[in-house]
Amino acid sequence: MQISSGDEASKCGDAMHTKIYAGTLFDSEKCELIKHRVISVSAKSGLILDVQPYSPGEVDASVDFSDARNIDLRSKTVLPGFVDCHVHFFLHPYSETSWEDQNTRESLVERTIRATVHARETLMAGYTAVRSFSPVSICRDLGTEGAGDADVLFRKCVSGPNPLIPGPRYFCANRAIVTTGSYGPRNRLYPNRAGVEGKTGAEAADGVDECIKVVRRQVGAGADWIKLYADYRFRAEMTQVSPQTASESLDTFNTDELHAIVQTAHKLGVKVAAHTDEHGHSVGESSFFRRSPDDYVARDTGIRQPTVWIPTLSVYYTLGKDTPMWKQAASTFTRAIKASDLNVKIACGGDTGTFAHGDNSLEMKLMVHLGADWKTVLRWGTLGGWECIRSMRWEGQKGKERLAKIHELREDARVVGDNETGILRRILSAPWIREALSS
Repeated sequence: MQISSGDEASKCGDAMHTKIYAGTLFDSEKCELIKHRVISVSAKSGLILDVQPYSPGEVDASVDFSDARNIDLRSKTVLPGFVDCHVHFFLHPYSETSWEDQNTRESLVERTIRATVHARETLMAGYTAVRSFSPVSICRDLGTEGAGDADVLFRKCVSGPNPLIPGPRYFCANRAIVTTGSYGPRNRLYPNRAGVEGKTGAEAADGVDECIKVVRRQVGAGADWIKLYADYRFRAEMTQVSPQTASESLDTFNTDELHAIVQTAHKLGVKVAAHTDEHGHSVGESSFFRRSPDDYVARDTGIRQPTVWIPTLSVYYTLGKDTPMWKQAASTFTRAIKASDLNVKIACGGDTGTFAHGDNSLEMKLMVHLGADWKTVLRWGTLGGWECIRSMRWEGQKGKERLAKIHELREDARVVGDNETGILRRILSAPWIREALSS
């Protein structure tokens, strides 16, 4: 939120609120560290009501820190909640179990139980929102990777006033959309069959009509986002005879199919996320992730709307620091942040799940290591992430009006907000919350 100077907390009628006394607070709007701020949080909703300056001398004399409603972080730097724009709660590190074995040999029960652990680990790492991509994750889960509708149903368990488990705000993309033959898991015995014993890692759609239908069905089922693979290793089955051919990313959907997916999603108020390794594709009011932002301006579709680049450095780094893929990803990111004409926004998301949940901040560390300004990276990991994953209801002039109402407390954020979780109001007084806030 933008830090205000008026006494907004007094307007809310919530006399019983928690106050967090921060020695230093990072303002992600201005990319500044601000000294001596007190953050008022509603005990009823868990929402931040106000941020005000305080006098250290007056606090020493008048504030009782033995009262659980007063949290003493005067020796700490407090940050807004981090946002991970690319997670997979239903995956665990490939160093433990390969993607294919997780899809074909682990039960949905096991994968869901793992997801509950991953949600808590993510929250305790300081991530209050995610976007999750579900295999067939303010975090975005980009595909359930073989777990069907589990992400949409899992969202109910972490959202709302009475969540069953602790976790971040959860934005899910349900099944990734691919073209026939382009994705796995691959059937080694019957290579022309899709998936292995009915297990598929995504949902295939071919032609305009199928693309429109699958988007409508997923949005109707509750997806926050639509995810598509704009390109992929279409000829991966050539690995044994031609590794270079197998490793090339090729375009999947044609121009008409991309148009159909994007326009249908936008008409239904949903943004689109596109996986792209080698090429630029415009997907409108949306985001793209992986290596290159170079020509991501309507190369095929002609749609020119705001986009967000999510470099996804962590997955390449953890899969092999000495590999050509990591070297190319690092080089592309370094060139991009030095480019004066880069016309895309950046947010953070490392493909968490391919490496350990709870290590989400690796993406920000790698960005700084590669030369990005650390304050800018903090902005990408907080406000930049929220601007990416929030719904289209926050965009445009109507979005600005809604944000103004929230800021002035003229509209209840619990009503107009996206995927709110009530867990914070239940745990603010818990003994471990001080550790979580200060770490």
